[in-house]
Amino acid sequence: MADVVLRRAVAGDARAVADVWLRSFTAALPTVVRPRSDDDVRDYFENVVVPARETWLAEAAGGGVVGVMVLHEQELSQLYLDPAWRGRGIGDRFVALAKGRSPGGLTLWTFQVNKPAHRFYERHGFTAVEFTDGSGNEEREPDVRYVWQPQD
Repeated sequence: MADVVLRRAVAGDARAVADVWLRSFTAALPTVVRPRSDDDVRDYFENVVVPARETWLAEAAGGGVVGVMVLHEQELSQLYLDPAWRGRGIGDRFVALAKGRSPGGLTLWTFQVNKPAHRFYERHGFTAVEFTDGSGNEEREPDVRYVWQPQD
């Protein structure tokens, strides 16, 4: 997809990245209650995520941020796409990038209600290894941990 470039986020991208996260979360997870306000999410991306995590973004021709992926050690901790940009291969490119950056394996969490995410990650070789009641996350929403291990 030549009209979208993946690149590392810099400080000036934090708000646009947070806004993609907010739009995507709202569209994909309408039943999940967010414990933080939009401004809190933007502050978190500006002060924690972009400066302290390996944050990647998808930028469409013309400069619009349409996706975000965050890696921290061997954890893929965020992968969100602007709803209008789903189904165009950007998520596939992000996962390939994550696997390349963490060739020894990856882990991630997603909510149990997010069935499209389950199908997406399973298609990319991730396996569900743990289901929880949500007591360990801020949203208090049941979640599932996925693991990807490279093939020998």
